[in-house]
Amino acid sequence: MRFQNLDDWLVWQETLHPGRIELGLERIRSVWFRLSAQTGPVRLPFAVISVGGTNGKGSCVAYLDAWYRAAGYRCGAYTSPHLLRYNERIRIDGEMVSDDALCEAFERIDRARGEIALTYFEFGTLAALDLFMRADLDIAVLEVGLGGRLDAVNLVAADVALVASVGRDHMAWLGDDLASIATEKAGIFRAGRPAVIGQQDAPAALRERAEEIGAQPLQAGREFAWTAAADGWDWQGPRGRHYRALPIPALRGRHQYQNAAAALCALEQLAERLPVAPAAIRQGLLRAALPGRFTSVPGNPEAGTPAWVLDVAHNDQAACALAETLAAYPCSGQRLAVLALLSDKEPEAVIAPLAPLIDQWYLASAPSDRAMPLERMSAALAATAPGATVVVEPDLDAAFQAAAQTAQPDDLILIFGSFLTIEAALRSPLISPV
Repeated sequence: MRFQNLDDWLVWQETLHPGRIELGLERIRSVWFRLSAQTGPVRLPFAVISVGGTNGKGSCVAYLDAWYRAAGYRCGAYTSPHLLRYNERIRIDGEMVSDDALCEAFERIDRARGEIALTYFEFGTLAALDLFMRADLDIAVLEVGLGGRLDAVNLVAADVALVASVGRDHMAWLGDDLASIATEKAGIFRAGRPAVIGQQDAPAALRERAEEIGAQPLQAGREFAWTAAADGWDWQGPRGRHYRALPIPALRGRHQYQNAAAALCALEQLAERLPVAPAAIRQGLLRAALPGRFTSVPGNPEAGTPAWVLDVAHNDQAACALAETLAAYPCSGQRLAVLALLSDKEPEAVIAPLAPLIDQWYLASAPSDRAMPLERMSAALAATAPGATVVVEPDLDAAFQAAAQTAQPDDLILIFGSFLTIEAALRSPLISPV
């Protein structure tokens, strides 16, 4: 074996390909054919739902995984990126795969690839598929990494494809307008198969592309819909299917109704093959968990500690959803925010929805060579929220410490801006998520 240790494998994978990202399916398809002895279109011996989109992908995967497991099915889930451990990316029946299983999968891939230079993400995607093939699954739920058409996950022709939302992100790779981004994300749709569109006001290009290739579009507000009440919500779908008085999703925020409704539409498309009882759907809604999506850490007034909220929001669409959820979240004191972004984001667009809610800002560099310069974030904050109180710290640990020292027991500290920002928060001794 090339390496015995998972960390060694991961460090080496980051150096194997000259680019951090290189979209395209030729490399991964060639290696998969060698690895699996398959030829032609990639079809797996279990059902597959692929989940793409700008925001909401992880939530949709969490709901689907929770529902299928509540119904007694053996489900594999592949997501990215991870927060604390690489193993989070590949889960089988709710459990992260082991270091040993990953090392063995990486060794099989390394032997099969020959001289083909795979990216870090391609290695991970192949490892997920390899391990899923050995796990006697009933279904796999695969999160698309970036875009859709040329993303490594699109190697697989899914039985159902779901695009949760389309927004402005990764424009350098996907195009600088929503129509272009939508067209790329529509690449996971397949002729003759359900194409779920979770966003009611999705760019027209998304549905147009589904219809153009002969997929079966199912869009929020058209083929399915949801309505929320104070104590639950209803879902109405194709063929007269209804679910009434569903429990409020465990994941916080009104936008989670949209995610859960889209995921439920995808689940319904496989109902004949993998039926899920209403009781399992209710159970899954209450059990679905996704760290870093409005993860709340209650304060302790007696100990003099404030509450914390952690969220990976890093684009305008996610920031708007975060602002709506934050505004409805109880806070009797002030709101402070710690922000660290990566350099390919639009800081003004991320800051603007939250600016009216934040009393004091703490800016820091994300722990990455792709971190946005502090000067860029400061300029964006000055332009978007003139007169805002801003503290600039060299790193996130210093920012967490400064915010905690300033905050009063009835205050709330929001941490957001990237997965790396939330990883740092989860590792901080100041913050202990429950």
